[in-house]
Amino acid sequence: MSDIHAAITAVAGYTPDYILTNKELETMVETTDEWIVSRTGIKERHIQKGIGLGTSDMAVEAVNLLLKKRGIDAGEIDFLVCATVTPDMTFPATANIICDKVGIKNAFSYDINAACCGFLYSLFTASKLIESGAVKKAIVVGADKMSSIVDYTDRATCVLFGDAAGAVLLEANTEGYGLLDAILQSDGSGRVYLHQKAGGSVKPPTHETIDAREHFVFQDGQPVFKFAVVKMADAAEEIMARNNLTGDDVAYLVPHQANKRIIDATAKRMGVSEDKVTINIQKYGNTTNATIPLCLWEWENKLHKGDNIILAAFGGGFTWGSIYIKWAIG
Repeated sequence: MSDIHAAITAVAGYTPDYILTNKELETMVETTDEWIVSRTGIKERHIQKGIGLGTSDMAVEAVNLLLKKRGIDAGEIDFLVCATVTPDMTFPATANIICDKVGIKNAFSYDINAACCGFLYSLFTASKLIESGAVKKAIVVGADKMSSIVDYTDRATCVLFGDAAGAVLLEANTEGYGLLDAILQSDGSGRVYLHQKAGGSVKPPTHETIDAREHFVFQDGQPVFKFAVVKMADAAEEIMARNNLTGDDVAYLVPHQANKRIIDATAKRMGVSEDKVTINIQKYGNTTNATIPLCLWEWENKLHKGDNIILAAFGGGFTWGSIYIKWAIG
């Protein structure tokens, strides 16, 4: 029997209608369009507006599109995992809520929180369930409403993030396509540089934590940048080396969209030219867990069956990693 791999058989995304431009941010906080673009590459980001709308609502749009594209019913899904750092609520899992809203009744579901690397962790987890035969059809969702935890008085972080959702469908493949290798790592000592100070069990919400604005993203930018540049590039370079791939063999690098300079450094280490790098950070900013599936969705018509695709990400935790996929659609 041929080896079983988990192949992506459909991909979809969703971005909210409202666009927050750098020009509008100039009216909200002390910053400029030139300052933002030169340091991050971001020109605008999409923001979810509307009372009572959460991460699950964006994810539902992506999942419904995914099912429609593949031409399957929600009842055929066996498993759904949602990578997010902005769940609808502490519990139940946002994945459970997505399933209920979409009509997925025959699946088990849960969330994975690995910050901006969560989509890769989730993709790897789902792939192992496919490979084992325990699951036939799995949906991996990456979705975040980062505007819900961004302090729009903090110019160091408020310019970075946007809201979005992306999703992929995984199915078994015995023809050599799908997820072929993964490198996933973490270092909890990095938590001091990138985290949300309050709201967890160590520091539950109080009037004091709210007044101190501790329920927003905190980031010490320089240590995060230095660590991300090295570790994301290391993982991508290592996965190429152990699969005997050169830059010429790679059709596309699909990197987490956190910072244009980090993306450029990773591509350079891999020996991949700029035309082989998916970049949409200028339109969406850092949508955390949605960045990689959004890129796959936007570049889908440029991907061909058999293409070697390298995914790479870095996130708070610290978490980082890379995944090697042989594209199955086409």
